[in-house]
Amino acid sequence: MCEYDVNHDASDKYSLRGRVFRKLRESILNGAYQENDELKEAAIAEELGVSRTPVREAFRQLELEGLIRIVPNKGAYVTGISASDVADIYEIRSLLEGLCARWATEKITKEKIEELEEIILLSEFHLSKEHYEQLIDLDNRFHLHLYEACESKMLIHLLKDFHQYVQKERQQTLSDKARSAAAVQEHKSIMEAMRDGDAQLAEKLADEHICNAYRNMVKCGLSTKHE
Repeated sequence: MCEYDVNHDASDKYSLRGRVFRKLRESILNGAYQENDELKEAAIAEELGVSRTPVREAFRQLELEGLIRIVPNKGAYVTGISASDVADIYEIRSLLEGLCARWATEKITKEKIEELEEIILLSEFHLSKEHYEQLIDLDNRFHLHLYEACESKMLIHLLKDFHQYVQKERQQTLSDKARSAAAVQEHKSIMEAMRDGDAQLAEKLADEHICNAYRNMVKCGLSTKHE
């Protein structure tokens, strides 16, 4: 049984409810829970080694995010992310990632550029070896470094959430050799525009990068997986 330490150091970034919420959200988004599955409060509390209160609070937050629906006197049921939701997320992400790249270009330091360059060099190496798990991890690192560089906590919060919502789709599409190669080159072009201080080009390339990812997903039929 996976247990959470209720007496965890008070300096912990997340509350108990927050950790339960993130565990459940991850399970929904990675497909461990399928659409219309019932989430049983007592069973989840036992599995996670917590009382039912933080589970109940996590359910309410998941409902606010649209990931579950709570039916009075019946229970909580998974709604998850539909194909239509995925399309919306990618369109919104393309605009926000473009904005993020523009702001990041205006604020990024030499050290952060060097960190992005290192991620791209590692990506090129693992691409040549067809190490797709490492490429997925490096893709995450590239985007998270980009988000942090924009220095907007509001934009960072939104982008991290959207990034998380489509993690399953991203893992599938990045397991495709052609798309992985294209993604690494697109990251490199974004980094070079940022390094050159061309905020407008960085915005355009970041927008196109997300659009390309979604087009590839549709081409491969991955966006229908939630239907």
